[in-house]
Amino acid sequence: MTTQDLSPTAMPEANKPGFPKTILANKLEDKHLCNCCRNILRRPFQAQCGHRFCSYCFNRTVSSGPQKCSACIEEDIFEEPMSILKPGCAFPDNAARREVENLAAVCLNEGCTWKGSIKEYELNHEAKCEFMVIACPSCKEHIRFSEQERHNERECSERTLNCKYCKEPFHFKNIKAHDEICPKYPMICEGCAKKKIPREKYVDHIKFCSKFRTPCRFHVVGCDMSVEKEKIHEHERACSYEHLNLLLHYIMGLKVNLEGMQPQSLELASHKIHELHQSLRDLEAKVGQLGSPPAPAQAVAAAAPAPPPPPPTLPTSFTPLPSAAGAALELQLQSEKAKVSELGRRCQELELKAGAFEGAVCTLNREVERSATNLEANVRQHRLDQEKIEALGNKVRQLERTVGLKDLTISEMESRLREMSATTFDGVFVWRISDFAKKRQDAIAGRAPAMFSPAFYTSKYGYKMCLRIYLNGDGTGRGSHLSLFFVVMRGLSDALLKWPFNQKVTLMLLDQSNREHIIDAFRPDVSSSSFQRPVSEMNIASGCPLFCPLSKLDSKNTYIRDDTIFIKAIVDLTGL
Repeated sequence: MTTQDLSPTAMPEANKPGFPKTILANKLEDKHLCNCCRNILRRPFQAQCGHRFCSYCFNRTVSSGPQKCSACIEEDIFEEPMSILKPGCAFPDNAARREVENLAAVCLNEGCTWKGSIKEYELNHEAKCEFMVIACPSCKEHIRFSEQERHNERECSERTLNCKYCKEPFHFKNIKAHDEICPKYPMICEGCAKKKIPREKYVDHIKFCSKFRTPCRFHVVGCDMSVEKEKIHEHERACSYEHLNLLLHYIMGLKVNLEGMQPQSLELASHKIHELHQSLRDLEAKVGQLGSPPAPAQAVAAAAPAPPPPPPTLPTSFTPLPSAAGAALELQLQSEKAKVSELGRRCQELELKAGAFEGAVCTLNREVERSATNLEANVRQHRLDQEKIEALGNKVRQLERTVGLKDLTISEMESRLREMSATTFDGVFVWRISDFAKKRQDAIAGRAPAMFSPAFYTSKYGYKMCLRIYLNGDGTGRGSHLSLFFVVMRGLSDALLKWPFNQKVTLMLLDQSNREHIIDAFRPDVSSSSFQRPVSEMNIASGCPLFCPLSKLDSKNTYIRDDTIFIKAIVDLTGL
C-alpha cells in the first residue's frame, strides 16, 4: 500500500505563475520564491537538484524539452543529470506548499483592506476581489470587478441596445446615427406642432398639413417667402405685382443669356445685314445724284415753295434713267434687297432652332434633376440597407454564440447524465473498461497513461469517490504491473461527514469465469493527506501500484473477454 507520486502535468493546478511579492504582509524569504518567475511559489514542485518551481513555471520550462536548471548554473553547482529539468523529474513539495499557504497575505488591489493567508487569498479572494481592475472584453476600458455589471449595462461604448422605437439592435456609439435613420423616430411638425409623428409617416403628414410652411411657387424666380399652405393663394394675390416684376427680370435675363449663346453664324449674318444696309444707303445716294433735273428747272423749283422732304425709306421702284449706269444700279439694288430678304428668313429659322434647342435644354435639365433626386434616394436607401445588413449580421453572430453556448451546455449535461447513470450510492462500484487493447497501447505510448472512473458514493449524502487506473503501471509498477488507485473526491455533503476518511477499501479485478478474482484491500492511513477532507476537486490518489502483474493479462486468461475488463471497488460501510 503506497501513495502515488504525481508529476506536474498529472496534478490539478491553476495555470498561473507565482503569487506577486506585494501580497506578503511579512518579510519575504528567498526560500519562498520560484527559481523561474521569482515570485512567491504557487503549488511548488521540487526538482531533483533541490530547487523549487511553481507548477506552471516548471511545465512551461520543460514543454520544449529537457532544460538546464538556471538556478544551478547561477549557484555554480551544476551537475548532470541532477540539474537537468525534464517532465517527470519533479515532485510536489507539499511541505513548502503548506508553509507558503500559511503565510500572511494582504490584497494588492488599491482600496481593498482584505487580510488573511495565501491559501485563503488563492481560494476565496484572488479572482473575486471587488477592487480588482480588469479590462472590459468589449471596449477594453479598465474597470473594477465590482463595477463590471453596471459598466456593461450603462457605460460600455460597445454595448448593444435595442431601439425603443423600432426595436432594432445597434451599438451604443451609433445611437445618434441610428436616430437619424430610424423609421419610427418621433418627429414634430414645424407647422401644426403635432408631436410623435413617425419619420416614415412625416412626409405624408406634411403633404396634407395646412399649417406647414412651404416656399412660394415663385421662389425659382426670386421670391424668398415661406407661407403656410392654407394662405398660399392669399399670398399670391397680394404679391402678384412683385411676382410679375420678378418674372420679367428672370425672362430678360434668359433672353440675354440666349443671345450670348447664339451660334457664330447668327453673328456673321447680323454683321452682313449691317453691311448690306450700308450699301443700300450708298446706292440711294448715287441714284439721287443721277436722277436730278437740269439747272433751269431747279431754279424754277427753287422759286416755288419747297415741299417737305419725303421720309428716308428705300424706294420700291426707280424712274427709268436715260443712261445705262442707272439701269445697272437699279438691278444691283434689287439683287441686294433679295439677299437681305433671304438673310432675314435664315435669321428667323435660326431663331426657331435656338428656341427648340432651349426647350430641349430645359427638358434635359429636368431629367438631370429627376435623375439626381432618384440617385440621392437610391444612395440613402443603399445606406439604410447596408446598416440593416450589418445589424442582421450582428444578430446572426449573437445567435451563433448563443447556439454554441447551448451546444456546450448540452454536451456537459450529456456527460453528467452518463456519469450519473453509472453512479452508485451503496459503496459498491463496478467499472467496465472496454477497448482494453487500444487503451493499453495508448498508456504504453504515453498518450493516456491514466484513466478516471465515474464517481460513486457510500450513500446519497455520503463520501464521493472514484478509481484511477494505469494500464501500463505507475511508479514502482510502471511497465510491469497494472496499477489501481482509490481517490477521495470533494462532495456537496463533506461538511456533514467524519474526517479523515477511515473506511476499509477492497479493490478487485474480476475473473469473468467467477473463479479467481484478483483482490487487494487496505484501511486508510488517517495521517495521509489522501484521506483528509478535500480542498480541491480530488485528493492525491492512494492504492496499489503493484495491483496485478501485466504478464497475467498477456497470457491466456479469463480476466479479459471481448476486449473488456471489470474492476470492482467495495467500501466498508461499518460505522457510517
